[in-house]
Amino acid sequence: MSRALALAVVTLALAGCGQRSDLRPRENASLPPAPYGATATPTPAELLDPTTQQRPSRSDELLTESKARGDDPFALPPR
Repeated sequence: MSRALALAVVTLALAGCGQRSDLRPRENASLPPAPYGATATPTPAELLDPTTQQRPSRSDELLTESKARGDDPFALPPR
């Protein structure tokens, strides 16, 4: 029981020691080169913002009216 408690305490202590600060490049290191066709190199904050392709917006269009399907001229019976 005491080993399990000690393991839980150590695990919680290690989980809580993450650093929370702004990301910066290391000293004497540069940011990645500008993407092809870009006029300027993006800042670290711009690199961390997800694009619409990475996080698409939701479509809130709801089905408001049921409609019967029409005849499909290409739906042929099996031979």
